[in-house]
Amino acid sequence: MGRQETFGFILIAAVLMAWMWFTSPQRQTPPPEPPAAETAVQRDAAPSSLPAAPAVTAAPVPVAAADTLGRYFAGTDSGTERTITVETDRYIAELSTHGGTIVRWTLKGYSTWDGGHPVQLVNGRSDYSVLFTTTDGKIIDTKHLFFQTSSVARRTLTGSDEATVEMVLTAREGRIVKTFTFRNGRYDFTSDIRFEGMQNVVANYEYQVLWEHGVKYTEFNSVDESNSAAAFTYGGGELKEVNASSVGDNPKEDPSGQTDWVAVRSKYFAAALLSEDRKASGAYLEGTHTSAPDNGSVERYAVALKYPFKNTMMESAKLTVYLGPLEYSTLESYGRGLHDIMSLGWSWIRPLTVYLFIPLFNILHSFIPNYGLVIIVFSLVIKLALHPLTRSSMRSMRNMQKLQPLMQELREKYQNDPQTMNLQTMKLYKDYGVNPAGGCLPLLLQMPILFALYSLFSSSIELRHAPFVWWITDLSTPDVLVPLPFSVPLLGNFISGLTLAMGITMYVQQKQTVTDPTQKALVWMMPLMMTVMFNHFPSGLNLYYFVFNILSIGQQYYFNQSHKDEPLKKVPENKRKSGFMERLAKNMPKPPKR
Repeated sequence: MGRQETFGFILIAAVLMAWMWFTSPQRQTPPPEPPAAETAVQRDAAPSSLPAAPAVTAAPVPVAAADTLGRYFAGTDSGTERTITVETDRYIAELSTHGGTIVRWTLKGYSTWDGGHPVQLVNGRSDYSVLFTTTDGKIIDTKHLFFQTSSVARRTLTGSDEATVEMVLTAREGRIVKTFTFRNGRYDFTSDIRFEGMQNVVANYEYQVLWEHGVKYTEFNSVDESNSAAAFTYGGGELKEVNASSVGDNPKEDPSGQTDWVAVRSKYFAAALLSEDRKASGAYLEGTHTSAPDNGSVERYAVALKYPFKNTMMESAKLTVYLGPLEYSTLESYGRGLHDIMSLGWSWIRPLTVYLFIPLFNILHSFIPNYGLVIIVFSLVIKLALHPLTRSSMRSMRNMQKLQPLMQELREKYQNDPQTMNLQTMKLYKDYGVNPAGGCLPLLLQMPILFALYSLFSSSIELRHAPFVWWITDLSTPDVLVPLPFSVPLLGNFISGLTLAMGITMYVQQKQTVTDPTQKALVWMMPLMMTVMFNHFPSGLNLYYFVFNILSIGQQYYFNQSHKDEPLKKVPENKRKSGFMERLAKNMPKPPKR
């Protein structure tokens, strides 16, 4: 290849660098917890007015007088708070009679980024409330009101046990009954919300079931977590997403029509409200993006399911509420398309991740306990699968190298006649059966695999806190081999050991394949750029590339040794085919004679 081809490779590398820069997170500190005073204000607040499209995060004002709640709910904002705890094999749920809400949801099988605490997903003081307008013009958010319950303070479920907690909010006319049914061995609970005798109380023919505060951040890198956070709604076979991608964004969606579910997610965990009776007639989604200390960021999302109120003696909604990890098999088991909230690549990449790589990854882990070893074996399997493409690429590159002297002769002979030179070059390719794109095409076909693996290793909760060997203690985050006392642009304030190893093996690989003196800059340029950009990638992804490079070096060495004395042969006349480039060159207009 000449200077133009080299420039093309550099341009492709620059585009790849830009893509990696925008998709790879920088290490940041986690966002601080909200101050206790602020939490108290949020708890003792009530929304002031209901807009035309009710926003689930309406600005609150303190409850100062009975008329804030109107004649139906006056006095229900005071009472004695009780906490009901339900423990299963997978979580510990804490419910409060102040609001009839979930105040804590602790996952027993997962810990925070520092390993010091179990993951707790409820992000605000409480969540899972009901919002509606009364006929006397008051907005009622039940999270501010006191329910009554006769449930015991604590239940522990084992085996196939289940437990039901019922909470009742009694108004001056009618009552609201919320039931929570917990089953052991799951990450969800089912819930019934009933309006009894409130046909003269609820206005606007609608009420909403809210999840207002998203899910709590659990990872060290708040920027990485924010990049993954979003809110979703699914209905009529269509998935809608709200993403506050930059500071100051406040996107909102207010779709109408039959709605299956709404959900919010962080990098590894999610909360979802699924309409089991298929009565939900719309949704509301809203997101905010704010900055955090140390160049961090925080995204918060609120979602709601809208239900019609038909002014009958009994109105009800049946839901399933999921609070758990982003495990593909778990989300898929609901059969509702909930797994679509996972970040598994673009639509044309996703099938490769879902139907090939995830099953293969799970099969390997079924008999290999260490995920680092799983990735190594995974790399070997992918390398074997790509062997025909790689072998074809090596053969094309070798033939192109052997043609270089003949091509140089053509350049010198026809330096003043570009069209003839192009025709003779194409004829040379045809005579020797060489495809000039043969070395690049197999690499291009591997790009979907690269993108799919990036999606898999970047979002797989199975790699979260999974150790390998030595300093590699978490395959979902960069492995810090050498911390730096300062920050280097693009590189950051540390050096990743696996990224450094990957860069060295890439340099060796480039030395094997790049023999044209005009391209000698590529030998060090590509490894250097990739090392800088991959420094912030998960160590599991860098482990894969490192092992893949080692296998490629061995494969290239074997190919070179077994074909080093093989001469370049012309293709028999009867087997030569006229290529597209040759036909194009023939049809090019001739340059005017000087």
